[in-house]
Amino acid sequence: MLRRFYKRSFDILFSLFIILFVFSWLYPILAILIKLGSKGPVFFVQVRTGRHNTQFKCYKFRSMRVNHDADKKQATLNDHRITPIGAFMRKTSLDELPQFFNVLIGNMSIVGPRPHMVSHTEEYSQLTDKYKSRHLIRPGITGWAQILGLRGEVKNAEAMIKRVDADVWYLKNWSFLLDLKIIFLTFWITLKGDKNAY
Repeated sequence: MLRRFYKRSFDILFSLFIILFVFSWLYPILAILIKLGSKGPVFFVQVRTGRHNTQFKCYKFRSMRVNHDADKKQATLNDHRITPIGAFMRKTSLDELPQFFNVLIGNMSIVGPRPHMVSHTEEYSQLTDKYKSRHLIRPGITGWAQILGLRGEVKNAEAMIKRVDADVWYLKNWSFLLDLKIIFLTFWITLKGDKNAY
């Protein structure tokens, strides 16, 4: 319980810092660019699977043109649905910025297994018995799997099993220092560029 308290306290403080000192001035700029880029809302809201298999609304900046496949089809390389500003946001992970509100609300953490679409949760849970273990903690904006390069489009069952294995490793080895390491590496990889970020 004490470790959970530390993790939650850090989530709240870090999220407040990002919202007050980054989101507050970046939001109007991105909102204008998103609106100029294509018709539709600034935010993309999608139901995803969270802790204890509960569902929640996950917030993102809209990076695609409004389409009917958004809740069932992942983004692919050279996806025609992605707008120019959307491609930039996805490459730099700025589209994930609104998820700090999810963290503040309490249905996400800064670090943890990435939340999946409900349809994908049902699909991927058939691949390995370990999959449900991901839902023992809050999903994260970033995670150990992402640091290992296991992000983006899931091209086959083996790719998802590797992600699940990485998520389970994180569950078993969690520490506050590990979270700090993942956050630092997330920023570093973002600056350096991630070939799977599209």
